[in-house]
Formats: sequence, C-alpha cells, structure tokens
Amino acid sequence: MSPARNIFVVFKRELMAYFGSALAYVFIFIFLILSMFLCFVLGRFLEAGDASLEFSFFQFHPWLFMILGPAIGMRLWSEEHRQGTIELLLTMPLSTWQAIVGKFLAACVVVVVALVLSFPVVWTVNYLGDPDMGKIVSGYIGSFLVGSATIAITCVISAFTRSQVTCLVVSVATCFFLVLLGFPVVLEFAKVKMPWAVDFMDAFSLTSHSMRMSNGLLRLDTVMYFLGLIAFCLYATSVVIRSKRA
Repeated sequence: MSPARNIFVVFKRELMAYFGSALAYVFIFIFLILSMFLCFVLGRFLEAGDASLEFSFFQFHPWLFMILGPAIGMRLWSEEHRQGTIELLLTMPLSTWQAIVGKFLAACVVVVVALVLSFPVVWTVNYLGDPDMGKIVSGYIGSFLVGSATIAITCVISAFTRSQVTCLVVSVATCFFLVLLGFPVVLEFAKVKMPWAVDFMDAFSLTSHSMRMSNGLLRLDTVMYFLGLIAFCLYATSVVIRSKRA
C-alpha cells in the first residue's frame, strides 16, 4: 500500500478507538465546559464589554490543553505496550513513521472537534459586538497548534511507558513547564532576577506564542516554533519506537 494509505489505515483505527468509546466525548465535553466557565466567569466576558476573545477565551487555552492534550494522547503508545499489540502493529507492512503520523493525526481530530464545537462563544461575541474575525481565526489556529503540540509531547513520553497514568503525569508536568515559562508573572520575575533568560523563556513558551496568535499576530517564528516542536517530538517518538523494535 502507498504511504498515504497506510497512514489513513492507522488514522482510521485510532479515530474509531477514540469515538467508538466515550473517551473522545468525555474530553470534548470537559473542554467545552471548562472553556465556557473560564470565559464567562473568570474571564468576565459579559462584564468586560469588549468584543474580543483574546483575554476572556483564548488566554486560558494553553492551561486547558496542558491537561487535556496529555489526557487525549496518553493512550497513543502506552495502550499498545500494555495490551502487547505494539509488536503486531509494527509487523504490519507500514513504517514506524506512518504509524506515528496516523496516530498523531487521529488525536488532533479530537482537538479540532472540541474547538469547532466551541462556536457558541463566537456567535455570542458577534451578536454582542463587531469583533475582528481575523483575530478570532488566528486565535483558533493558535489554540489548535497548542493542542497539537501538547499531544506531540505526550506521544514521545507515551512511547517510553506502558502506564497511561505515568505518561499523563509526566506529560502534564512537561506541558506545565512550557506553559509557565511565558506566564506574565514568571516573565516579570525573570526580568528582575534573570534578565538574560527572558528571551529564552519567551521563545520556548507555549503561552507566549499562543497569545501572539490570539492577538492576530500570525508570525512566521511562531508557526515555525509549533511545527518544529511537533516535528521534533514525533521524530523522538520514532527513535524510541525503533529502538524497542530492534
């Protein structure tokens, strides 16, 4: 079979595993409930009187995906290890890369569905005011890239262990570190105590790049950061899987 066909076979298998059970529906429901709660309660969307989603909606997404990304991705390889099906999967006529990409894309679909189903908040802001839709689209792209990046991080960690709980804990801790790097309070503290590290922290933070995109700044360095992080994690996953395959 062609590489695209192999990827699609793995993609379909994983997608059925997500949506054939309550797994994906639970993740999506939790994301929608938490995002709406944070937007309207903590973000004070209605009281702010600002026809924008930058601070009331998108600013919370890195924190949500810090947990939900690992929750979605923790089964990608850990479940294969636990059930002993990884050997069967890797003896199929497909490359390690094709299996990794197929699994990763299936997990990203869950993120896409969750973001699409958050459309009521977009409808609300359009009903109440005249928002800049370019900023909203850019914010959604940023949220998707953050979610995809957290899944990619979880993918490589999942390749190391058969325990989904271990994978979840380590992945959340890793994502928390990357989110915290760009938190305004942390950056302000770093400017005083470690001014030499501020640019480094800002460059590697999920939060900083996400907030730039939610502000409508679709910058090349931001897109390259996310794509580079995802590519590196998927490559690291392939190295781990191949070492175990050998």
